[in-house]
This record gives sequence, structure tokens and C-alpha cells, in this order.
Amino acid sequence: MDKEAKTIAVLGTLDTKGAEHAFVAERIRRHGHSALLVDVGTGEAPTVTPDISREAVAAAGGIDLEALMARKDRGECVTAMSEAASKLVARLAEDGKIHGILSLGGGGGTAIGTAAMRGLPFGFPKVMVSTLASGNTAHYVGCKDIVMFPSIADVAGLNRITKTIFARAAGAICGMVEAEITPSADERPLIAASMFGNTTACVDQARRILEDAGYEVLVFHATGTGGRTMESLIADGLIGGVLDITTTEWADELVGGTLSAGPTRLEAAGRAGIPAVVTPGCLDMVNFGERATVPAKYENRNLYLHNPQVTLMRTTPGECSQLGRILAEKVNAYSAPVTVLLPTKAISILSAEGQPFHDPEADAALFSAIKANLSDSVELIEVDAEINDPAFAKACAEALLRNLGRKP
Repeated sequence: MDKEAKTIAVLGTLDTKGAEHAFVAERIRRHGHSALLVDVGTGEAPTVTPDISREAVAAAGGIDLEALMARKDRGECVTAMSEAASKLVARLAEDGKIHGILSLGGGGGTAIGTAAMRGLPFGFPKVMVSTLASGNTAHYVGCKDIVMFPSIADVAGLNRITKTIFARAAGAICGMVEAEITPSADERPLIAASMFGNTTACVDQARRILEDAGYEVLVFHATGTGGRTMESLIADGLIGGVLDITTTEWADELVGGTLSAGPTRLEAAGRAGIPAVVTPGCLDMVNFGERATVPAKYENRNLYLHNPQVTLMRTTPGECSQLGRILAEKVNAYSAPVTVLLPTKAISILSAEGQPFHDPEADAALFSAIKANLSDSVELIEVDAEINDPAFAKACAEALLRNLGRKP
């Protein structure tokens, strides 16, 4: 059976990398698909004819392209075209005019290309061939499923190396748009859950209860990237409920640890209007790298060597009070049913009695701040148990089922 032809956006700065993008477009056509050349250059005239001009891209972002180019500020141009390309590509995808996207670039091209890709939903095929793909790509990929190809040589001309890489990338994006994603016959509503090693037992137990009740549970490791990814999928409308057991990323955001998920963590469920359960799991700890990387100002704090690469720091009563207020204020904005549960005997393995982070004063400050700032309209349940006690896990799962409109 002949494969159905798809349209793939080939986006790039066609003034400096026109021949390279044209080569990729031709390879896509050889695979039986259509290529839509999109110009996001802001320098000289494009060296190949685009299907969508830079003027059309700029207009999609409300940008005065002539004035932008006249200022000749490369950083400003990259930023402006990143925003405009994201809006244009999202609109093309939403209208069903493109089914995948591929881009080639160095620093500026990668910034623009991946910005456009980050505006597309999970599952939409995205390939970025970049000179930066062998380094830290976190700020380019973000929380999206972007495939990054190392360009090996610079994206500057067609030669035996670049043509090999570009041809493989074209083959990859064509394979991605051709791949059929068949929904499961027993597809179940999705629940997103946050977990750390210190809350694994709790989440595993709660997950089993939710799965027995007919839900599919996606678990995200609360390492900054995990929290941001969870929030992104919630924002994309893929999640039906949230089991936010492990809100520890807020401790890193407040104190300056390495696993922050940013200041918008705990907001997506509220904006999406989906039922949730929230607990202060692992707000007793801030994450740093190797012992030598802990800032000097924290030298006299309660530190715990989790492993040779990770050092944990116990949060103070003052920090816990701030964290309790933040958690309560975030949850107060939720529009769908939400329940806050407090495990009064320990919020992690390490804060249990006899463990290195056991600090009743800090825990009391956290719980008091939550209760003092939480709206009366939000259900609050205190459970006389440690967070990993099966009784607490059961209480969390049953509260979420109630909020989802299901009987436990």
C-alpha cells in the first residue's frame, strides 16, 4: 500500500543556509513527502526561494521586519524571529498544514528552530540538526520531544559529511511522520504523579490503587526537568488528574538548589482545571551536586551525602514557613477539586524520626504555614503517618478518586 504523503516544514535562515535546507527539502521529496521551506533569516536576501517568506513569518509575530533588520542587532533578530516562528508553526500544525518539522542551524538557527518546535504539542515530529547537539541541550529541548542530531561539521556548505548527516535527518523526519500511532483499545484516562527516591513507596502504592480503579498513571521524577515536563503535558491537555506527591522542586527554587522546576511549578493543574492531590513531599531537602559544590554560605547547614554526585541540605524552619505559604497560594488558585494531604510524621524517608533530616520544628513551621494560608474551600487532610506509610498512600489515592468523581 502506498504511504500517505505528508507535509514537513523545513525551517531555517535561508540567507546563510539556503542550499543546506534546499538539500534536505529535496531529500524529503524523494521519500514521497512534501517540503514547506520557511525562511527565518534576517540578513541578506534568501539564496533559495521559500514557500513561506521571512515577511510572512514576521507578520505572524506582529513584527516590523524592516525596522528589525535596519537595527542590525543579531540578538534582537534571533529573539524576535524565534517568537514569530513559534506562532506561525503552531498555527500551521493546528490547521493540519504540516505534519512534521526539521531545521538546521548553528547557535542562532538552533535557537529559532527549537523555539518553533517547543510551541508544538507532544508527539508532533520534530528534528533539529545542530552544531550544539553534543553539549547541554536542556534550554533548547525544554520539555518537548525534540530529536537533536549533532551536525558533526558546521552547517556551512554541502560536503561528504554534511550531506550524510542531512540525508539521515531527512530520513528520520520522514520515518517519524510515517509512523502510525494506534490508540490502545483499552486506553484509560491519564493521571500524572510526581516522585522522588524518597517518596517512591508512597507513589507506587497510590499508583496501584489508581490503576485498579481504571486509570493510567504517568510518573515524573521531580528533578526540575521532570516537574516542568509534567506541567507541560498538563498544559497540553493530555492529563486528567494530578497526584502531586513530591513538590520538592519548590525547595530548590526557593533556596537555590540544582533541581528547580521554575516559579510556575504547581500552576498547570489550576489553569487546566483538573482534579488534583498535593502534598509537601520532600520539601525537607534542597539538592546540590558533589559535596564541594555546596555554596560556602551553607557550609554549617545540615548536609547529607545522598551519593557521590548529590548532596542534600535540610530546609530550615524559616524556609519551610515560606514553602508552606507558596504551596498554599498555588493550590488556592485551583478551580477543580483539590485536596492537600499532610503526612504529619515525616515528609520524606530522611525526615522520619531517627533519620538525618528529622526536624519537628521545621515540619511544624511547614504545616502551620500551609494551614494558615490555605483557602477554606480547599480540602485539607492530616494523616498521622510517614509519607511512605501505606495508609498515607491510600489516603492520597482515595482523595484523588473522590475529586475525579469516582468512588474509592
